[in-house]
This record gives sequence, C-alpha cells and structure tokens, in this order.
Amino acid sequence: MFTGIIKSLGTVSAIKDLDGGKEIVIKSDISGEVSVDQSISINGVCHTAMARSEETFTVQSVEETLRKTNIGDLREGEAVNLERSLRPDQLLDGHIVQGHVDATGTVKKIEQEGTDWLFTIEYPQKYNDLIVGRGSIAIDGISLTVANEEDNRFQVAIIPYTYEHTNLHEKEAGDTVNLEFDVLGKYVVKYLQNRGG
Repeated sequence: MFTGIIKSLGTVSAIKDLDGGKEIVIKSDISGEVSVDQSISINGVCHTAMARSEETFTVQSVEETLRKTNIGDLREGEAVNLERSLRPDQLLDGHIVQGHVDATGTVKKIEQEGTDWLFTIEYPQKYNDLIVGRGSIAIDGISLTVANEEDNRFQVAIIPYTYEHTNLHEKEAGDTVNLEFDVLGKYVVKYLQNRGG
C-alpha cells in the first residue's frame, strides 16, 4: 500500500525486453534503501524489486502491466515517480493508493494559473461514477484532488512543489498517465451495483 506522496524522482537507465514483459532498471537516490522483494510504486504501478545497488534497482513488468499502464511506453532517460510502500508507523499524508492502476488517461491541456498549473485529463467514460469533485485520485502515483469534472474529463490543480518534484513537469498534451481511482469510492460503487442501485 502507498500514500501517493512521491518520495523520489527516478530515471529509467535501462530497459530489456523479456518474453512477455520488460526488465527495467531505475536510477534513484533511494535505491540504497530498497530491499530485494520489496514493493515500490513506479508511476503509480506496484512493482517488486528484484535486484539493487547503491544507485539503481531493477524490476520486471509483465505483459498485463505493460498493456494496461504507461509503463510499456517508458524510454531510457525518462523520469518516473517513485514511492516505497507504507510502513505502519508512517503518517498517511495523501490517500490510500494500492498501486493497482484502473485505467490510463490522456493529458488534454496544461494551463499555468499564477504559480500553479491546471491539468485537464480525459479518461474512459465508463469510469464516470468513480470521479468525485474534491475527491482523491492518483495520477502516475501522485495523490491529487479533483478540482473540476465534466463528462469524461476532470481537472487537477498542481502546486509548484508537486510540479517540480514529480514527472508532471515533463508532461505535454497527448501524454498518457496512469489513473487509480479512490479505493473507497470503488467499494461504494460496487456495493450499489450489487444492490441494483
């Protein structure tokens, strides 16, 4: 489990194709803290560290992950958001993030408003029930708040610190982002559907 509070911005240093997946090496300032078999979120996708050094750690992504997230689009030199799994004694500063991406969205517009940025994201319409104004959403693993919503688009406001310390400062219109909807909302929707509501 994660919180959506990005602790490090890593860089993809190598990618190797595997039969049905990819092996990805990430360079990061937290690599020395990562243990083999430990969970780590990469752009909001839960991975397991397979190897590590003081400067890098290695993960593998299976075909299902590559198909359903933007991990398959990664290129060497690209920045990725990193978060280690939540410890029981940590503060839950963001919201509950599982690292299980529900869908990908497309950045439609990026506007600067004073010192902040407003990102407009388009997503598959079938997830409309899971977007709530002022509710939580994870975008590439970042815990954010939905500022506005309409049809199959929503907006999030990004403060300067988040913009500079995540991969959002590299995003452009047309880029794909990973979306994980609030797990509490997903359970409510499922409950209502099962009751015919």
